[in-house]
Order: sequence, then structure tokens, then C-alpha cells
Amino acid sequence: MQVLNFYSRIFADQLKRGRKTATIRLGDKSHKYRKNQAVLVTIGYQFSPREKIFDAVIDAVEVKRVRDLSPRDIEHDNPEFRRHDELIHFLEQIYGRTVTEDDIVTVVRFSQIISSPPGYADARLGIGGAQN
Repeated sequence: MQVLNFYSRIFADQLKRGRKTATIRLGDKSHKYRKNQAVLVTIGYQFSPREKIFDAVIDAVEVKRVRDLSPRDIEHDNPEFRRHDELIHFLEQIYGRTVTEDDIVTVVRFSQIISSPPGYADARLGIGGAQN
């Protein structure tokens, strides 16, 4: 199974609460992540123990320039951000290099896989639905 890893513990709470539903990675990562692919979402540094957050499915993979990111793209990556300059500053901290609006990024949107969604069993069995 492919791993979608985050380095910062800051993201653990956002991921667990469902506030972070995408990641923006510098460069074209479309060869690495594909729509409908199952991934294991983890947090930790390379060569260190990592915490499993949840299993997820990739909903979409889009490659675009930083300037073409929508405020929604940015917000799904980090709920505290909406603007390009905030994202650029953050990416520069993560990647340790200058990032411009011309840089290529990959937006990977994902959804948590849960064992049984609330109401799923009832809906499947025809319980609690609309009355005819």
C-alpha cells in the first residue's frame, strides 16, 4: 500500500477532524498518486516511527501552477490558509527553497476510509429512509 506521509504534527489534528482533505506537493507527482488509489495516511519523519492516522482513498490528482490554485485548493490543504502568499511561505519552509507562482504543484485530494459510515447499514437495509 502507498503511504501519504505528513511530517508536521500540526496536521495530525486537522487530519483526524477531517479539516485537511488534500495535500499540495511541490512538483508533478501524478506518477506517484492516482485517483481511486488506497493510501495509508501517516505522520512522522523518515527513519523514525510514524503514526498511522487512517486509511484513505485518493479522490483526485491535479497538476497545476501555484498561481492557478484556487482559494479552495489552498484551504483543503491547510484550513488556516486561503491566499497564495501564505501557501508559498509554507511550501518554502517545508521544501527549504524558494517557491514562486510559476512552480508546478500537485494537489492530491483524499477521503478517509471508515469501517461503516453513520447510517450506512440502515440505508443499505432500507431502514430509516423516506416513506412511500
